Amino acid sequence: MGRWEPNARGRLERAALELYLERGFERTSVAEIAERAGLTERTFFRHYTDKREVLFAGSRALQELLVDTVARVPEPATPMEAVAAALGAAAAVLQERQEHARRRQAVIAANAELQERELIKLASLSAALADALRQRGVDDASASLAAEAGIAVFKIAFRRWTEQAGQKDDLAVDQRPAGQKDLSQFIGESFAGLKAVTAGT
Repeated sequence: MGRWEPNARGRLERAALELYLERGFERTSVAEIAERAGLTERTFFRHYTDKREVLFAGSRALQELLVDTVARVPEPATPMEAVAAALGAAAAVLQERQEHARRRQAVIAANAELQERELIKLASLSAALADALRQRGVDDASASLAAEAGIAVFKIAFRRWTEQAGQKDDLAVDQRPAGQKDLSQFIGESFAGLKAVTAGT
């Protein structure tokens, strides 16, 4: 019988990421993840339904944050301003986990099944954002467009942010750029790019 261990979820997450990067997602078993974390398989399944969910378990909390932020944005805000505020709140939370995000994205990029799961999760975030906008009185089409555009902005900004972390790791310490952009800056740039594209500039 396995004894109770503090922060078991975090240990399982770290162990899984290490193994996925070392061996590949397909060649890593739940038993190996639990062993690396110093825990039992039973403990693993108390926290995660399967080995894929280790990579996606934060999606629900992210969705709740986005929806709650949209609901709290002052009423004069446009749909895109509400979405931008929600993405800004998400960026503030995710910023502290940049290295984790970079490693997670490397695992997902190497596996078609995980890429599909990522797209499904992003679609769920978009649907939740659209519903939150409708609750603010935004019409159906505008809510859907703003939510889809917001998730597109987030995807591009998130990719650039994680790539920045990877480039930093690839450089020698004395070659690394002094000013690294945070996720909120990449989101701001992506929104600016979206405005430029829609304006035809």
